[in-house]
Amino acid sequence: MKYVGIIVTALVLFFVGFDVMDNLAGLPDSANLKLLYALYRSYYALDILFPIALIFAMIASSIFLIRSNSLVAYYSLGYSKTDILRPFTLISTLLIIVYILLHMYAPFAKGKEYSDNIYSNKINGAPTQNLFFTYEDYYVFFKELHPLQQSAKEIRVFKIENNDLREVIVAKEAVYTDDYWVLKNAERVLKPRDIGLKSKGIEIPKKEDLRLLRDFKPNILDQVYEGSSSYTILDAFEAFRILDAQNVNTDKVKSVLYKTIVYPFFVPCVLIIIFFFVPISPRFLNVSLFSFAALIGTLLIWGIFYALIQLSNAKVVSGEVGILLPVVLLGISSFLVWYKKGRG
Repeated sequence: MKYVGIIVTALVLFFVGFDVMDNLAGLPDSANLKLLYALYRSYYALDILFPIALIFAMIASSIFLIRSNSLVAYYSLGYSKTDILRPFTLISTLLIIVYILLHMYAPFAKGKEYSDNIYSNKINGAPTQNLFFTYEDYYVFFKELHPLQQSAKEIRVFKIENNDLREVIVAKEAVYTDDYWVLKNAERVLKPRDIGLKSKGIEIPKKEDLRLLRDFKPNILDQVYEGSSSYTILDAFEAFRILDAQNVNTDKVKSVLYKTIVYPFFVPCVLIIIFFFVPISPRFLNVSLFSFAALIGTLLIWGIFYALIQLSNAKVVSGEVGILLPVVLLGISSFLVWYKKGRG
C-alpha cells in the first residue's frame, strides 16, 4: 500500500504537471478554473494510470523483499509461493473494485471531458448542434440540445407508421421533466390515412404541450449521439438499455462498459504471471535485469490494452474482441501459471 500511494501520486503529479505547463497559456484567467482544470485532469490521469501503478507497486515490493532477503526468510519459514502471492492479488483486486466504483462518480468518469470544456471555455456547457436520432416510430431533430439545462430548441418530430409519414410535430422549445420530453406549444400536422376525394385532408389541431421520448435523458442523448466515451457506469447501462430497445447499434456503449468493468482486472493477472518469475535471491538472478524486464513487459501489455480500447471506441474492432477476449486470455494464462508453478 505504501508503494501504491507513492507511485500513484508520482505518476499523477507527473502527468498533470506537464499537462498544465503545456496548456497553461490557453486556460482561463480565473484561478478557480485553473484549479478545477488541474483537479479534473488529475481524475483523468488517475483513470488512465491507476491500473499500471498497481503493477509497478507490486514490482517495487518484490524488489524490496528480494534485496532485504525477506523472501528467502518467508520460504525458510515454510510459506509457499501462493501464500506470499495471496496478499498481492487480494489487495490489488480490492483496489480495482474501488477503482471501478469510482466510475459511478461523474467528475471522475468524465474528468477529461470536464477539463477539456474548461480549456475551451465551455464551463457552462456548450449546446449540441443539429442532433438527429430515432426513437420508436419517431424521427427526431433538435437544432440545439442543452444537456445541463435539460432543454432543447427548434424541435422537429416525424412519426412513421409502416413506412408512411403519419404526423409532423414542430416546437420551438422542449424541456425534460418527469422522465419525458415536454414539447412546449407544439404544432401538429396530421396526414389522413387514406388520401382521396372523400378524405378530410390534412389536420392541424390546436397547439398544446406534448409528452414524448420517455426516459431519453439529455445527458445520455448528448453522449450517445456525440460519440462520447465518457460515461458513468449507471449512464452507460441506461444508454445500453435505451439503445438496445430501439435496435440501435450499442457497440460503443458496450466498449465503454468493458473498458470500465472488465479491463482493470488485467492487473491481478499480470501480477500473478510476474510474481512466479521473481527470483528468490539476488544470487539467482540479476535484480536490476528482472525489474527492467518486468517494467518493460508491463508497459507493453498496458500499451496493447490501451490501443485496443481506442480501437474499440472507434468501432474498428468490437469490444468483445478488443477488450473482453484479451482479458479472458490473460486470465487463463495467469491461472495456468499459478497451477503449474504455484505448487512450490
